[in-house]
Amino acid sequence: MGEYTCSTEQIAQAVRTYDGVKRKSEIGAMVRDLQIDSPAVVASFGDDAAVIRNGSDALLLAADGIWSKLMDADPYWAGYCAVLVNIHDIAAMGGKPLAMVDVFSISDEAIKKQVISGMHDASRQFGVPVVGGHLHPDTPYSVIDVAILGIAPLENVIYSNTACTGDAVLIAIDLNGRVHPSCILNWDSATLRTADEVRGQIAVMQEIGSKKLVTAGKDISNPGIIGTLGMLLEVSGKGADIDLAAIPHPDLSAHSITFDHWLKMYPGMGFILTARHEHINAIRHLFRDQGMTVQAIGTVNDTGKLRIFYHDSSALVFDFSINGGVMHLGAYPQ
Repeated sequence: MGEYTCSTEQIAQAVRTYDGVKRKSEIGAMVRDLQIDSPAVVASFGDDAAVIRNGSDALLLAADGIWSKLMDADPYWAGYCAVLVNIHDIAAMGGKPLAMVDVFSISDEAIKKQVISGMHDASRQFGVPVVGGHLHPDTPYSVIDVAILGIAPLENVIYSNTACTGDAVLIAIDLNGRVHPSCILNWDSATLRTADEVRGQIAVMQEIGSKKLVTAGKDISNPGIIGTLGMLLEVSGKGADIDLAAIPHPDLSAHSITFDHWLKMYPGMGFILTARHEHINAIRHLFRDQGMTVQAIGTVNDTGKLRIFYHDSSALVFDFSINGGVMHLGAYPQ
């Protein structure tokens, strides 16, 4: 496969068996036990943030916990990412992040200082304050969880479950970064950007929402590029054909990573979007002005299957009607 050292089937298998994908499989069962309908809730499980009607606005509510592997590797980076991932969730919905609260379980003073330092630096850089929370100062483990509140005009919200057949699948990503020295599955662009730059990148999604340029979107999270797309297709009840050769990436050899490794990385700034073809150039220009790359990598279809292609080779990654996809939410029509 040229610069790609794996076959399409090997890449499909790598995505399916990646811990960042497999750990999402418990979501469906939990949702079925928890979900209660409420007239004010417009969207909930399956989206990056819950959407709660507040007059003509939507309150956006999300929460994320940091993977213990990251806390073990680098407490400062875990704290930074606890803020980063929550801001991504609000941005992916076309919202403006307002404030965060945390639940901090930690007794080791040295680790606590590093985590707080990371949270403080990310909060200041993105301009989103931590305004409260809860502290467990006597636990035998170290865990940081953060919840965030955002806002958007209700009519501008970008959902995950609204991809349409025939849409282009787009990646918007900041390739100007590095493999984070403490975590080889994190592509760090955010810490290399100024506060104005990262705030501008987040604001692009608000503009895209206001101009109705996309039909659906998600931030690229722990499941990586293909895994995140799988989550979006799963809740949309759709499938897609993806051209691996079209997926943008940095100089892989310069960063000592392989293509299949790149597909699993969590980016400092990255989104999966679906859009009508006539809107691609407008989306590309908005992100390009903020130092990000946009590329069409495939097409949404009605098959309920996510397939990847490279020249004459292809492989099935997910069949949502059979294996439940990533989150096992059961959204695909049976």
